[in-house]
Amino acid sequence: MNRQSIQRAAGRIAPHITRTPLVGSNWLSAVAGANVWLKLETAQITGSFKARGAMHAILALRERAPEVDLVVTASAGNHGQALAWAGSQLGIRVRAHAPAYAANAKKDAMRARGAELIEADSYDAAESAARDDASRSGVPYISPYNDDDVIAGQGTIALEMLEDEPDIDTFVIAVGGGGLITGCAIVAKDRKSPLGVIGAEAESSPVFSTALAAGEITTVTVLPTLADALAGNLEPGSRTFPLVSHLVDGMVLVAEESIAAAMRGLYSNHGVITEGSGAVATAALLQGLGLRERNVGIIVCGGNVDLDKFAKITGFEATSSAKA
Repeated sequence: MNRQSIQRAAGRIAPHITRTPLVGSNWLSAVAGANVWLKLETAQITGSFKARGAMHAILALRERAPEVDLVVTASAGNHGQALAWAGSQLGIRVRAHAPAYAANAKKDAMRARGAELIEADSYDAAESAARDDASRSGVPYISPYNDDDVIAGQGTIALEMLEDEPDIDTFVIAVGGGGLITGCAIVAKDRKSPLGVIGAEAESSPVFSTALAAGEITTVTVLPTLADALAGNLEPGSRTFPLVSHLVDGMVLVAEESIAAAMRGLYSNHGVITEGSGAVATAALLQGLGLRERNVGIIVCGGNVDLDKFAKITGFEATSSAKA
């Protein structure tokens, strides 16, 4: 896995995905004393960055095994609907195992895009059931993060950001299973002047923070969080852990109140509707990262939120996500 593989992924998925906007944020620039840009993956097909990795994984699978007509996955919602969308474009059905607590908007979208949905008590249980299902059924399992093709697809975001704003010198990226930050960090570090990469993790699911401190993947107790799409333990032996250990400069924990504040700020200042997970990187900057006078790129990675939940968290009746 290297920058060249991510560049190849960019060429493969370009006809299928949206090149999302990169917008300057006067609000966050003032807060951080830095120059801050937001990559709005809320405007991506299926409402999150997951469309990139899902489409690349399906395209690569179709090339390797054209006879395959079914794949299995685990998802809190965004990867599942992205994979169902990508599969529908190329004649591949999707069976998704998801935690029962996943947002109704996400579960409804998975079904609407043709996925067969099987619910479990938690994300960890859903992931275990999905791997067992794939093994029993003899069909491919496409992890939302522990998959080279998925990681390469997610890394295309960093390529676009640096094409649109070459002065960016630091990425702040939300972390769940690590596929997004891994792909972007590969791009960030494979340069004559490597960029800084900071991961932002919900403190209710401190999977990487705990693992990095221990030097190995460690099971943690996952608590309820607004960033439900980031919650859950790592698959044993996940390739993202050594890559994050090697490529990421720091990992910060983000409080629930900071996530809510970021959701409110992104809507009031940019008109952008985000789910909790999509606001985590912004929340990390609000907490303070010591990036004064840096050129900071933040990925607003998803906007698939139940609108009544969004209104309850933010106090806003969401009507638009178009303002920038």
